[in-house]
Amino acid sequence: MTTSPLPLGEIQQNKSLRASVTDALRSAIILGDLEEGRLYSAPALAAALGVSATPVREAMMDLAGEGLVTTMKNKGFRITEMTGADLEEQTQVRQLLEGPAMRAIAGHLPEEDLPALRSLAEEIVEGARQGDLHAYLRGDRVFHARLLEHTGNRRLVDLTTRLRGQTRLRALRTLADSGRLVHSAQEHHDLLDHLVAGDGEAAHELIVRHLGHTSRLWSTGEEEDGTAPAPLLDLVSPR
Repeated sequence: MTTSPLPLGEIQQNKSLRASVTDALRSAIILGDLEEGRLYSAPALAAALGVSATPVREAMMDLAGEGLVTTMKNKGFRITEMTGADLEEQTQVRQLLEGPAMRAIAGHLPEEDLPALRSLAEEIVEGARQGDLHAYLRGDRVFHARLLEHTGNRRLVDLTTRLRGQTRLRALRTLADSGRLVHSAQEHHDLLDHLVAGDGEAAHELIVRHLGHTSRLWSTGEEEDGTAPAPLLDLVSPR
């Protein structure tokens, strides 16, 4: 068990306590602030967040359902380990799902939804600019879910959001400190531009490239981490 201070994000007062704690813990896992393979107790996490242990236990059960933690009876919660090969496979599945989805919704976003989407895109950019990575990840999660909702396919939204939450972005803080994350964050505005213009092919190409950074550059700080056993068959690019 760890008793050292834990770098967890602030609780969002505009959400239910359970949802806020879940968001904070999910972000900490994605960023690597909660170490893979390590066992954490609900009381220790609760103390770091300034809440009682009950919403932490509830949040961890939600995250167990997402595959981010494993419940260890009477001990706590162990953070699920993700290898480079795991991340590469996960990203490829996301590309196969989200690429065609962006192509399908291009030119079909309702005008009344655009201000909220633009606001979310700017929230992501500002999070990158300020180095507030918990805000960055929250905005990114909501932005992409809102876009995918326009497919009308609830299972697609649920699956892609679940996969997004399983990502590990250990190098994200380093990229934010160097200013490189702002450029990537701006791609959310670029994606919206393509969708509004009805350019499905450009939207498809951008999201596939954007997601590729998740398992390579953002997770390791390098484009290739060398941990996958072999290059995956390219299922995304046309032959």
